[in-house]
Amino acid sequence: MFQDFKTHLSENFPMVFGKQLLIAISGGLDSVVLAKLCKQADLNFSLVHCNFLLRGEESDMDEEFVKQLAANLNVEIFTKTFHTDVYAKKHRTSIQLAARTLRYDWFKDLLAEKKYDYVLTAHHADDNLETLLINLSRGTGIEGLTGIPPVNDQILRPLLPFSRHLIKNYAEQHFISWREDSSNASKKYLRNKFRHDVVPLLKEINPDILYSLNTTISHLNETKSIVEESVKAVLKRAIISETIHETVYAISEFKKLENPKAYLYEIFKAYGFTTVTDILNLLDTISGKVVYSKTHQLLKHKDTLILSKIEKHYFETVEASVDADKIATQQGLFKLELVKNIPENLAEIPNHSIFVDKDKIGTTLTVRKKIEGDYFYPAGMLGKKKVSKYFKDQKLSLIDKEKTLILCSDDKIVWVVCHRLDDRFKVSKETKHILKITYTP
Repeated sequence: MFQDFKTHLSENFPMVFGKQLLIAISGGLDSVVLAKLCKQADLNFSLVHCNFLLRGEESDMDEEFVKQLAANLNVEIFTKTFHTDVYAKKHRTSIQLAARTLRYDWFKDLLAEKKYDYVLTAHHADDNLETLLINLSRGTGIEGLTGIPPVNDQILRPLLPFSRHLIKNYAEQHFISWREDSSNASKKYLRNKFRHDVVPLLKEINPDILYSLNTTISHLNETKSIVEESVKAVLKRAIISETIHETVYAISEFKKLENPKAYLYEIFKAYGFTTVTDILNLLDTISGKVVYSKTHQLLKHKDTLILSKIEKHYFETVEASVDADKIATQQGLFKLELVKNIPENLAEIPNHSIFVDKDKIGTTLTVRKKIEGDYFYPAGMLGKKKVSKYFKDQKLSLIDKEKTLILCSDDKIVWVVCHRLDDRFKVSKETKHILKITYTP
């Protein structure tokens, strides 16, 4: 097996030679064999072990075992204890997902802090088959059918072509000891149900199923590449504008597609949207309708779809003296300065700046979000208008409405920020002190 492993590294993982590596070590068969193979291949590595405190004394014995293994291999080891059950309850997730998140977040930190290049994990061909079956049972797209990626940024999985049977034979032939995880026998976990009940039956039907799986995954990855290129081409035509806050798509481009549902799934799955029918219906619904994922919202606005992240923080109202030189808020910064005059051509004033009569403003300025019943006297318009009506007349999207700030003085609106100054505070011939206010998001 070692010769096959070394050849596999040379052909598919040449980046590991001469680099500083971390090997994720649980103490189980697969990770111990991976460490032994890497030592035999003369790679530079340290071990990294997570104690998830899920199996009482067993977890502590695993940690002692891997520390002894590190000593025997004469390599450094990093260990960390996690209160996994507490994390899972706090984040309302499963123990398995909690452990995975904690594990990979720590790996990422170690790579950065300790200047390592890659983390190697011991996933093998049987793990790949189990993952494929789990994804199939839950419902998945082509990405879920391509199994575990051998390379995922700085995470490498060099044992993927090798079966559990082959790995165990290697360990027994070389008198390698390992720790048995008692939880692997429990069928309360979905993966174990597949491992103990389904996979043996599949191997009985087709003894070469792991080889067949690798061939199938290879074909699917090629198909996936074609799909990705096609999606990129659609996005190039569909995206009207893109900022760190939102992406705007032209609905007309989606409607031109022969199978828009398939493209919408591929485009928006990364943002947590799983019910593609809702997005498809959004194309033909009235403006203002929104669909949500756990992290993002997709708004129908006129002939566009606007994708943005759901802002979960509460905007805190900020007060400052009118004599301050700046007002800092969660969304941006207001700069205040006295000036001698204003541009002769008012059209030259950008929408993120206003000039006001300072003497008409009270001692305090307040920055807040819109509240029910807000009204102001829009400069250049007749009379007063509710802010909500102004938003509607200006055809602002729901997202723009939510983002817009209001600058007030003594409960009077001075500025609907980046939209319209209140006529009561504009500069006139009688103005003695001109205050320029500039907003930067």
